[in-house]
Amino acid sequence: MFDSIFSSTTPTVTSYFMMMAAAIVAGFIYAFVMSFRVRANKRFFIVTAILPFVVATIVAFVQGNIGVGIAIGGGVFGLVRFRSAQGSADEIAAVLIAMCGGLAFGLGYLAYGVIILLAMSLLFFLLSVLPLFEHSKLSKERLLRITIPESLEYVDVFDDIFKHYLSACESVGVKTTGMGSMFRLSFRIVMKDPSEEKAFIDELRTRNGNMEIALMPYVEETNSL
Repeated sequence: MFDSIFSSTTPTVTSYFMMMAAAIVAGFIYAFVMSFRVRANKRFFIVTAILPFVVATIVAFVQGNIGVGIAIGGGVFGLVRFRSAQGSADEIAAVLIAMCGGLAFGLGYLAYGVIILLAMSLLFFLLSVLPLFEHSKLSKERLLRITIPESLEYVDVFDDIFKHYLSACESVGVKTTGMGSMFRLSFRIVMKDPSEEKAFIDELRTRNGNMEIALMPYVEETNSL
């Protein structure tokens, strides 16, 4: 059951179609389970579902040719790097797991391929729903963005308001906007009392001339000015 179905370097018609069926079925089950926890569009999950079969086919037909295998592997990982430039950590993990399962299928180890895809999808699902790695202090952090006119001295203009409403405040960047006529200040903050959020924003508005203010959850990997 756990032995390779390929008896030679080149798969036979029967062994190839056995591998194809196992990779496609396991891939779609894997993508379906992952869709409950990974936020992505439908096309991403379609690609994730067929990726194990694609990788398996490539690996199956280059067995025994180390040079071709290295070239193909480099191209595939370059593709993953291109995807990861815009994807979230969840999407990168989903693609890498699908590739790992595809490698097992491509070498003829169907049982291992199924175990990798299904076990990892269930483990990913379980770790997502369990309250692990959720630090209460980090969950309270917010990202505050304040737009001010260029004429306003921003170094300490909000200090008294911050002291009254915030238990923690850290400047994370300053950016010019509106063709240089305005500044956008970004702060990582923790409210003393979340119920005072509206009063906090109202006081900031009176200080920045009623210009744009944004308050949102702070996420390190997606934070940008």
